[in-house]
Parts: sequence; structure tokens; C-alpha cells
Amino acid sequence: MLLVRLGVVYYIYKTNTYFIMQRRRFIQNVAVTGTSFLVGTGLSASAFYKGSPNKKVVLGIMGVNGRGSFLAQKLATIPNAEIGYICDVDSIAMAKCIADIEKITGKKPIGITDIRQLLEKKDLDALVIAAPDHWHAPATILACQAGKHVYVEKPCSHNPHEGEMAVAAAAKYNRLVQMGSQRRSFNNVQLMVKELHDGIIGRAYFARGWYTNNRKSIGVGKVVPVPQNLNYDLWQGYAPRRPYKNNLIHYNWHWHWNWGTGESLNNGTHEIDVIRWGLGVDFPEKVTSSGGRFAFKDDWETPDTQTILVNFPNNTAMSWEGRSCNGFNSEGVGRGVVFYGDKGTIYYGGGNGYQVYDGDNKVVKEIKDETPVDATNKVSPTELLDRVHLQNFISAIQGNEKINQPITEGHKSTLIPQLGNIAQRVGRVLNLDNRNGHIINDAEATKLWSREYAPGWNLKV
Repeated sequence: MLLVRLGVVYYIYKTNTYFIMQRRRFIQNVAVTGTSFLVGTGLSASAFYKGSPNKKVVLGIMGVNGRGSFLAQKLATIPNAEIGYICDVDSIAMAKCIADIEKITGKKPIGITDIRQLLEKKDLDALVIAAPDHWHAPATILACQAGKHVYVEKPCSHNPHEGEMAVAAAAKYNRLVQMGSQRRSFNNVQLMVKELHDGIIGRAYFARGWYTNNRKSIGVGKVVPVPQNLNYDLWQGYAPRRPYKNNLIHYNWHWHWNWGTGESLNNGTHEIDVIRWGLGVDFPEKVTSSGGRFAFKDDWETPDTQTILVNFPNNTAMSWEGRSCNGFNSEGVGRGVVFYGDKGTIYYGGGNGYQVYDGDNKVVKEIKDETPVDATNKVSPTELLDRVHLQNFISAIQGNEKINQPITEGHKSTLIPQLGNIAQRVGRVLNLDNRNGHIINDAEATKLWSREYAPGWNLKV
């Protein structure tokens, strides 16, 4: 990489890609130690929001035991962002995150247990949601109604109906809502998708994605008293009430249908989003799934092994394979995507690089990035790259960029694995309306399009 300084402008040459960054944005975007990742400019102001470029964006972080703590610490290093509030139903997790942010910034965020009280704060500009999946859409909707912008981790919803509600809320209340599909902000992935659309492998007609891990059994939980540091009723929120068990919190809720969405949404959403983006498709017309809970006999309800097959109306298709309990790599990596075209193939290994093969399987182009990717990292497999997606969200609020993964697109990518889970649970192929992904002529499957809520917890846009 060649870096030349000319006044306050940096000219950067890397992998045949030409970047121009103002000095301030250069410093912000390459402050991540040990990464060769650089973000392209291509800036354009948001079409529907004009913020103040001189005012820091005040953020509240919801859910900080794992991923949320990581996001808070990364956002704390962005000069135009301020972590004003930490919100968690676990007092221990909240106190730890507050202390971590104070060490980074020298300023102590305010701790609030109830998200509804946080959203009443007048100085709060945006909510960052990293709570369990069943809170993602409800918190998004509540935040939009309160006039706040939203960064919501994937999946953007627990079920398809809530995804549609989140899209409607963003539109109705004119709020920016970005989903945490971080690869949308990786510069080389953006280049890969552009080359796909420009026909570098001819017509791309099929894509295969995968994710592997080596998760252990969660055992059989016992009903025990709720720990004093945890507000379990608020943790459950809108979800129907279930007794507290000693093997549920803080991670194993992922594998229970009442709160979680399984591996296909916990991780598969990332590969499926890249696939949908690369194939240039929106809603599917047919989805099926095969798999089950095979590795252990325990409280785990969602599949630990699953293959989802999808057909789209433009005569393209995709598959996604998830193996939660066997970490054997596919194509040499634990997660990735391969695009197949009539003139060649693209291999994407889950990070910020890719390879292009011709019809004879010869490498004709390789874009490299040495940033490490750890598919088994439960907090952030692409830790050193994620900051750019967060910066994009902050810059969009200030009116300097468009968000790279708006809720309209995030919902489409979340819907596909949700439909895969529905197909898995009813045991048959789902035929769909390709205008919106709705299930056709299947009453049993349609019941899983939405969910019941706890008494007194009514979700409306």
C-alpha cells in the first residue's frame, strides 16, 4: 500500500482501488490497529434527514452483556459519537460496560434498566440494539416512535410480521434504521458485488453460503430463582412468559423459539444478505429446509444442523448450510459464500477479500485483505472491520452519508432464514408471493408468520 500526503488530502493506492479521504476521515477509518481495511468515500447526504455535522451523536446502547459491550466500545472511539446511556436488565453487565466506556472516554454514561425510560431522554439521538432477538423489532419500533434513529443488530426481527412493522415504523416516523449487516460496509465486498452485477462471471444464477461452529450441549436446565442482578420480566418483554432456568441467560436463549431464532438468523443472516445482494434479488418464491437437533439431547430447540434452499423469481437460487456443532470448515473456512455463474465463479471467504475463477477454474483475479476473521467468535467474527459500518450509521445521522443497510433491505435478508425456519418447523416447501415473501395457501405455516405477546405487552406501529 502506498500512502502519500498532499496537504490535508491523502491519496491511497491499494488493490487497484483509488481512494481520496480528507485527513480527519482517514484517521477515523484506519485507527483500527492491525487491519489493512480502508473504506471508499462515495459519500452522499441522506435524502430525508439533515443533522448537524458539528454536534456529537448521543447514543444509548441496549443489551451490553456481549455484542452490545463490543459495539459500545467501538462507538466510543468514533470522534463524532458519544455514549450517553447504557441500558441493560442485568445490573452487573450494565455496571461493567459503564466502567469500560468511562475508561475509554473519561466520561461516565448514565445507566438505565428500562428501555422505555431511556427513550424518554430528550438528548438521546439514536438507540443501538444488541439485546436478545425477541427485543430487536419492538425496541426499533419504540425508538422510532420516540423520534430516535436506530442501529439494530441482525436479525432485525424475531418473526416476519415484526420485520414488516419495523419497516413501517421507520417510514412512518421518518427515522434512519440500520441493520448490523457489517459486510455492506466492507469496501472489497462492495467491489465484489459491483463486479458480480457487471458480469465478471457472466450471469450469476446460484450461490451457496455456510456457517460452522463447534458449540457444546446446553444441557437440561433447572427452574431456579431469578438472580438478584437480573430483571427477568423486563428481559422477556413482549415474549410470552416462561420460567427462568439456569441454562438460559446470557446466550442459550438463541436456541429457544420463544426468544431466539436459531443459527440461521444468529449467523446465517450475514451470508444470506451477501447472497441476496450479489444475486440482485428481493423476495423469494419458494423456500424449503432440512435439518434438526442432531448433536445432543438437551433443551436446544432450534436446528443445530440445517440446509435452507431458496428459489427467486429471476431464475436464480441459493442454499445456506449451518452446522452449529461440527466446526469442520467448508472451502477452507468456517463461513463464506460461493457465487456460480455461466462464465465463472466467485469465492468469498467471509472477510474483506475474494477470488474470481474463470470457467476452467483458473484464478483470474484476487482481492486480498489480511484482516483476520474468526468464524467461531461469538461477539464479532469480523471485529477489526465492524467499526466502519458503525461510522456509516453515525455519518448518516449527521447527513453526510446514506446508510449502507437500511431496514428495508435488512428485513428482506432476515425474512429468508425466517421462512427457512418456518419451512423446517412445518416440514414442507413454502410457496410464496414474490412481491412481499408472504406464504401462500398454508394456514399452519402462516401462523408462524407472527407471534403471540405477553398480556399487557401490545406492539403497534
